[in-house]
Amino acid sequence: MENLNFYIFFLTALIPMVVGFVWYGPLFGKAWMNQMGFTEESLKDTNMVVTLIICYIMSLILSVFLQFVVIHQMGTFQTLMNEPGFQEQTGEAYEYFKEFVVNYGDRFRTFHHGAIHGAMAGVMFSLPILAIIARFEKRSFKYVAINSSYWIVTLALMGGVICQFL
Repeated sequence: MENLNFYIFFLTALIPMVVGFVWYGPLFGKAWMNQMGFTEESLKDTNMVVTLIICYIMSLILSVFLQFVVIHQMGTFQTLMNEPGFQEQTGEAYEYFKEFVVNYGDRFRTFHHGAIHGAMAGVMFSLPILAIIARFEKRSFKYVAINSSYWIVTLALMGGVICQFL
């Protein structure tokens, strides 16, 4: 799509780390450590620089994917992008898409709408994945609640920012 602010991906990739700092710190840090069997001493050997770099890269990948969940116009773009001439910005499909963007490009492009879809992604993707893993790892409901609610909140914030500003 034209005129997208791709710098938003780099910004939204910071959201999981900021939310995680609060979530796994003052809010639920002790409960999470208890569920994981961690102590403050056992976490001291963690190389936080490497951990944060890897987390940022993974969050960047997540941010790029999330645009397809929260921006409905991306479906039209994906449907037409392999039509003859579309990549070269010529042809019937490209002209249709340009007109579509002029007429409907701003529909459902709000923080609120993106946050709803981001939260839904958390409920429909993160919760089931974490619950399945937790079941096989014999983790508690509390473990699932702490981690899945983190992702629901985080994806809601990421989705809202992407939908509003991308």
